[in-house]
Amino acid sequence: MPEQSAAAESAPSRPPWAPRLYLVTDRWQARGPLPQVVAAALAGGVDAVQLREKDLGARQLAELAAALLPLTRAAGVPLLINDRIDVALACGAAGVQLAGTSLPTPQARTLVGPRRYLGVSTHSLEEAECAAREGADFVLFGPVFATPSKLAFGSPQGIERLRQVCRAVSCPVLAIGGIKAQHLPEVLGVGAHGVAVISAILASPDPTAAAACFVEQLRA
Repeated sequence: MPEQSAAAESAPSRPPWAPRLYLVTDRWQARGPLPQVVAAALAGGVDAVQLREKDLGARQLAELAAALLPLTRAAGVPLLINDRIDVALACGAAGVQLAGTSLPTPQARTLVGPRRYLGVSTHSLEEAECAAREGADFVLFGPVFATPSKLAFGSPQGIERLRQVCRAVSCPVLAIGGIKAQHLPEVLGVGAHGVAVISAILASPDPTAAAACFVEQLRA
């Protein structure tokens, strides 16, 4: 799905869409400068990028977003900013990914408007249902599998809990947490629209090949 251009932002509303291979950044896991690694992942077929560098202040985050935006725009891929609606609006990002401590979805929608994407990260069936009901374009649910980056969110939810969420929630659900390419058949088999990935791509010695492997599995 192409990232919003100036012309697209003048349209009455954004088209219905949700990513299938959503790259979530963590520059500490990247094997090289983050823009370089993101560019490699985009070449492999990532169809959305979430800038999620929670330790950065607004100025640093905006500078990093400015470095990534030319890459995502050239690839025709949306860049969403984690939590920081102010940064997303200031840099012209395509949307925002809300966390559990972010503004509630309705207030966030009022700020970002109808033409930007709004994803919501969730860790329970109740949170996912609430996010969908309140207007999220898509939800992330997890952690599905064990992963160090999601230890703060408790034990892995597992495939059966993911199945419950996919059946109950009205908007697309993306699985996150320890997702590897070999997990895609079972993750998609329980109804997930796609996956959000961190280390399996960022920490790979070949991010392009790693992303392409996910894309191949998604197409299969």
